[in-house]
Amino acid sequence: MREAAHSPTMVLDSVRRHLSPGLALGYNLLAKGAVETGASGATVRLSDGRELVDFGSYAVTLLGHRPPDVVAAVHEQLDVMPTATRALANPAVARFATALAARTAPLGRIWLGSDGADAVEAAVKLARRASGRTRVLAVEGAFHGKTLGALALTASPAYRAGLEPLLAGVTRVGREDAGAVARHCADGDVAALIMEPVQGEGGVRRLPHAARWAADARAAGVFVISDEIQAGLHRCGPFSVALAEDWRPDAVLFGKALGGGVLPLSAVTATDELYAPLLKDPTWHTATFGGHPLSCAAGTVALEVLERLAPRGEELSSRVRAGLAGLAAEHPDLITEVRGHGLLWGVDFATPAVAGGVFTELADHGLLVSPCLGSPHTIRLLPPLVTTAAELDRAFEALTKACAAARDYLEPT
Repeated sequence: MREAAHSPTMVLDSVRRHLSPGLALGYNLLAKGAVETGASGATVRLSDGRELVDFGSYAVTLLGHRPPDVVAAVHEQLDVMPTATRALANPAVARFATALAARTAPLGRIWLGSDGADAVEAAVKLARRASGRTRVLAVEGAFHGKTLGALALTASPAYRAGLEPLLAGVTRVGREDAGAVARHCADGDVAALIMEPVQGEGGVRRLPHAARWAADARAAGVFVISDEIQAGLHRCGPFSVALAEDWRPDAVLFGKALGGGVLPLSAVTATDELYAPLLKDPTWHTATFGGHPLSCAAGTVALEVLERLAPRGEELSSRVRAGLAGLAAEHPDLITEVRGHGLLWGVDFATPAVAGGVFTELADHGLLVSPCLGSPHTIRLLPPLVTTAAELDRAFEALTKACAAARDYLEPT
């Protein structure tokens, strides 16, 4: 009876009735009536017996699915103390905060949440309170979350429509405008500059003037916040891009893979100056599940595993780069550009229709990827650090077949 209640048909019907018909339609389209039933490493198993290579999951599975050391740490913590009173200190939080601070020096202060938008909200609140100013600079094409505060910083009109006015005092700067930050900071009312070293949802784009912007903001006494919820934790090479490139940020934000792909976990790492409101009153901004013992146990071990596997990222990145370059050369009428950094890659297609066709065809041929919410002609590849040679070969076989099939989506010339 229990098995029948969780049959693919029942699962999709429940999603349709209780969550969203659109979600059910999308799930059904990609998996042809199947549902995911298990996963390991970079491979996901479906209810009909098929296996898909997972280069998607919106960057959560950097360590793959069910990384053994992280799962073991969660089991151990579950047997000891799965939740916390919030009125007393606990070792799981202390261990994780110490481990994260050691990797983000000189940012020694830590605030813990559950997802990326949590971290963005906390960082922006801290910047406004600590500076006494209200304006925040965000970047064209940025994605920082969909909660009301974070959404004010997110550029995509589709998610803002019907909700404005949002958080007041947000100014957007153009990606190519080298002098924009200095000009805006000269007005004296800017609290913070927030930017992603690599814009993930915005189409996998580096910000060409990020280092200059950070220097200009610092010179004006403006806090610099690096949103590395997607690009950090060795996804794009270093643990923190901003720290490695000497932006001297006041905060770096982490999430997605921080809980090892097992439990939700996000963090703000900050300087004493930015963190000052919480030093004065630790209850000023809190979250019920911030610092959850299971998540922190997962995060502590995830940091160790990430450090151990990070050197493998360079080799994988080189193979992905070469494979995508070859694919683009083979299909110049379909693929207009390939961009990538470490294990975060974007492939631009001739039209959004072609990109959508490739996205669907890839699942048919055994590869899951992520679309880009702010760049509909781009698909995103997010290979885990544990991807095997065989899984990489299967991924490129799927890409080759999907591109061949996607010609049907090209408009006739």
